[in-house]
Amino acid sequence: MTDLSPVRRALLSVSEKTGLIELGQALAARGVELLSTGGTAKALRDAGLTVRDVAEVTGFPEMMDGRVKTLHPMVHGGLLALRDNAEHVAAMEQHGIAGIDLLVVNLYPFEATVAKGAAYDDCIENIDIGGPAMIRAASKNHAFVNVVVDVEDYDALLAEMAANDGQTSYAFRQRLAQTAYARTAAYDAAVSNWMAGQLALEAPRRRAFAGELKQTLRYGENSHQQAAFYTDGSNRPGVATARQLQGKELSYNNINDTDAAFELVAEFAPENGPACAIIKHANPCGVALGATLSEAYQKAFDCDRTSAFGGIVALNQPLDAETAGKIVEIFTEVVIAPGASDEAIAVFAAKKNLRLLLTDGLPDPRQPIVAMKQVAGGMLVQDKDVGHVDLVDLKVVTKKAPTVDQMADLLFAWKVGKHVKSNAIVYVKDRATVGVGAGQMSRLDSANVAAAKAQRMATELGLTDSPAKGCAVASDAFFPFPDGLLEAAAAGGACVIQPGGSMRDDEVIKAADEAGLAMVFTGMRHFRH
Repeated sequence: MTDLSPVRRALLSVSEKTGLIELGQALAARGVELLSTGGTAKALRDAGLTVRDVAEVTGFPEMMDGRVKTLHPMVHGGLLALRDNAEHVAAMEQHGIAGIDLLVVNLYPFEATVAKGAAYDDCIENIDIGGPAMIRAASKNHAFVNVVVDVEDYDALLAEMAANDGQTSYAFRQRLAQTAYARTAAYDAAVSNWMAGQLALEAPRRRAFAGELKQTLRYGENSHQQAAFYTDGSNRPGVATARQLQGKELSYNNINDTDAAFELVAEFAPENGPACAIIKHANPCGVALGATLSEAYQKAFDCDRTSAFGGIVALNQPLDAETAGKIVEIFTEVVIAPGASDEAIAVFAAKKNLRLLLTDGLPDPRQPIVAMKQVAGGMLVQDKDVGHVDLVDLKVVTKKAPTVDQMADLLFAWKVGKHVKSNAIVYVKDRATVGVGAGQMSRLDSANVAAAKAQRMATELGLTDSPAKGCAVASDAFFPFPDGLLEAAAAGGACVIQPGGSMRDDEVIKAADEAGLAMVFTGMRHFRH
């Protein structure tokens, strides 16, 4: 095997025609013979290029609605033959098989067909067979054959050929083969996961996941860690699909925190009023609803002004100039919103390092999604927590029942608590957080942290009393003992929302009654590790 290998004959068969004509013209200009099938051959001929049909090479017409056209020794022999193997060369000569040095294939649009909600049979028809078979064959024989599966690689191919007088290097063909195998793996993963969904299989015996590189990152959580950002093809509105209008490249931690912020703020439907969430290290510093977006931001900011510095701001409505003006008063890493006015964008323009992401929509907080977490030797897979409760789901378990206004605060606190690392305690007043206790080893500790945050808020705002006085308290899981509940009451809590289900529920309810609290059970917890 020599390092450089010439490209004399190419087979082009693509579903996505972008860049096809330019590629065909460039190859033809170098004297490369073009083979093709169906619509690809027509497009090339319509552009004035000479193309030989694969059916002419195989001696068989395309049949069975195009299901059978390239599955033939004349094609696969040309892709798989080792050019430096005498027996392979003799077999090629005996059977009249000519080598294929370049394969350009992108697959039937299965993922896009599924995404648009097509019927089962339509999805099945969009499963490519011949394409993956040829890709795998060409990739295996990358010692001699180039395989291109992405339009993005057309220019790289032509540049490589230009630099090597119509030839390509072994290292280049290796890179193409790696990309090609990843593409067929992702394609098969999409098909198998779709079928698992169609069959309602909760835990398929084999499961595959795939992603497409969106961005290489300077480093991961820390500077000694390598990292990259991949998209999963779901097109869920958020950091993966957002347009970045300005600012530095997003870091690993930026992406993680921005995702947490936007998923949280999406819990609050825009039609129910403006909402803002400010996130630091994947936990909320402050979350609020307001009469205006500017008010929502201010209430969220006031919850923890210290932690908000260098944080991530997520909005559930398009950013306006007034809100933008408030945001730029302190250092903020990222702002993510469904949109932004020209005036707001102009305000941000003066802050070159502030990243502004626009998503053109909000993620659906109730849409089922597969969530994954790697552990040593394996992977944990579960449904994303899309659980929710409404007013009718709440069970009053104390002698005192919450007022209508308290119920609204309790439900708000419950939505926020879902996005706080466990153990989570959240204090809320007038649809705004006033204290957040996150990630502590005991619920009592989290209640203490939330109380301390509320007290600091009082100091920062110059308040006489803690803003937690008369607040609603949310706990992401049950209180195993009365101590955490009583700590929240001592901080000013007046009503509580929690899952219930502890062996000591009776003790906790009794303690709530004695403290004069109103308490409701949800029957659902929101652990977040």
